[in-house]
Amino acid sequence: MSCGPRGIVRVLTVVATLLLAGCVTPPETPERAPDQVADLAAALRAMGPGVDQQEAARAAELAYSHTAVLAEEYQITDPPLVHNAKVNMGLRPRGLCWHWAEDMETRLKQEGFATLQVHRAIANSDNPFRIDHSTAILSRRGDPFDKGIVLDPWREGGRLFWAPVAEDTRYNWRARRIVMAEKWERQSAQGVLATSGAAAAR
Repeated sequence: MSCGPRGIVRVLTVVATLLLAGCVTPPETPERAPDQVADLAAALRAMGPGVDQQEAARAAELAYSHTAVLAEEYQITDPPLVHNAKVNMGLRPRGLCWHWAEDMETRLKQEGFATLQVHRAIANSDNPFRIDHSTAILSRRGDPFDKGIVLDPWREGGRLFWAPVAEDTRYNWRARRIVMAEKWERQSAQGVLATSGAAAAR
């Protein structure tokens, strides 16, 4: 490991990671109890009339089984923030919150559900003191994302957390397409300002 400025930063990052790891409990091996799957299926069916019972059962089973698959692929052995640090240092392949959201969305969409719809949402995008957090959401087809159910395996270190969006008060979820459009507008505006400033300087 280099002893230059970058090497020092890397050492400090590793030390901080190890200290953080000592302050939190590492996740246990994810377990998928049958009643958890049944509870999620029931919650999906309860989103309203028109949700197919078999689709709800299949989606619930898939949400849990794919969480386990991804936890193994991501090599989850630590709490979320520690794993994030390892991903950012190149010590793990994936496992940031948006990785979980993206991969869950992709897998759920492969099922081609007729009565369920997959959404993406982002929280904290307008909070300078917190990092953006991403999730996949399942709703009844045609309903807005905020009528759906959050599927978030990141926050509990590879164990599926789910809750109706309205009850997940830890995060202020917003539609991903809106958040990304706002970011693009800000970046475009900054680009215009930077170009104008450079022109004025000349």
